[in-house]
Amino acid sequence: MAIEVFKAELKNVTDASGLESAIDQNIMSADEIIAVIGKTEGNGGVNDFTRILADQAFRTTLLNRGSRNLEEINKIPMVWSGGCDGIITPHATIFSKNNESGPMNQSRLSIGTSISDEIFPEDIGRVSMVEKVADAVSSAMKNAGISNNNDVHYVQTKTPLLTIDSVVDASNRGKTVACEVHESMGVSNGTTALGIGVALEEISMPKAEEICKDLSLYSSVSSCSSGVELTSAQIVLLGNRPGAGGNFSIGHSIMKDALDIDAIYQAIQNAGLDLPDRAHASDLLGRVVNVFIKCEADHSGKLRGYRQIMLDDSDVHHHRHSKAAVGGVAAAAIGDPAVFVSVDAMHQGPHGGGPVIAIVDMK
Repeated sequence: MAIEVFKAELKNVTDASGLESAIDQNIMSADEIIAVIGKTEGNGGVNDFTRILADQAFRTTLLNRGSRNLEEINKIPMVWSGGCDGIITPHATIFSKNNESGPMNQSRLSIGTSISDEIFPEDIGRVSMVEKVADAVSSAMKNAGISNNNDVHYVQTKTPLLTIDSVVDASNRGKTVACEVHESMGVSNGTTALGIGVALEEISMPKAEEICKDLSLYSSVSSCSSGVELTSAQIVLLGNRPGAGGNFSIGHSIMKDALDIDAIYQAIQNAGLDLPDRAHASDLLGRVVNVFIKCEADHSGKLRGYRQIMLDDSDVHHHRHSKAAVGGVAAAAIGDPAVFVSVDAMHQGPHGGGPVIAIVDMK
């Protein structure tokens, strides 16, 4: 079946009215929704419970508006990234199956989902987690019907991180953890990205000492998030497949640094939209559904040779600085502040930059 994509603004942390509207307008059916990727307005940290609230609101809506039971709805991957710093608008990008087929002789958006084996606290930051994620990514690729690694443009994941309780649980079982609780978000994201890279043959299986240390290892299509609300890796894999039908296409590029606006337009072009040499938001004609970006403060403290203070700021964490800055660049590029920008980009694109993915409507 073809894929339909719809972006809905979140008016508050428990708002699912955009989802309800899409269902009421017959843009998509509650029973055909297969994945959600969203931004919530919390602090983006370990204790950001806005992700849980948004997740509950969307799953409750699907339960009330469709015929699937709670167990089936709980299996739908919903990846919520906290933190709408700067001008980023809280929103959700919703993916569903669609009976209406598009041009069958062209490559169009295909989605595969999977859930990994349970990731234990002692797996985070270690080769065992890389292996579990890689296996799940391979399963999602098969689920999408994609056989060529080059046709994969975006792998969005949500994985567990450490809490005090999970650390105690590991200790009670005679296990150790690889990092501290507040480091575990970045470590979980980075380890997951390596698993994506291994599955797509972008990199070889890393050695234990390379995980979250050797930043020359990265995946160019990974976007990894983590939270307290799950114990396995949720995988949403997107690519283009010949004969998939539908009207949507996806592409990607790499932002070399936080100012690389050209890479955003390159991702849009890679998705199939023709643009002039010096593109502007008005050239997009409203056909970009969304862009998805991972970013990170450059640990050199420099941006194109100029000194940056975000790593020295004791009042505002550098994650919030970089997210707000890149969010502004992305919003200016497409003329829309409802952009998906996420931090903790270790092993996700080159250090100081990151992957940028674009979904466009080719109709």
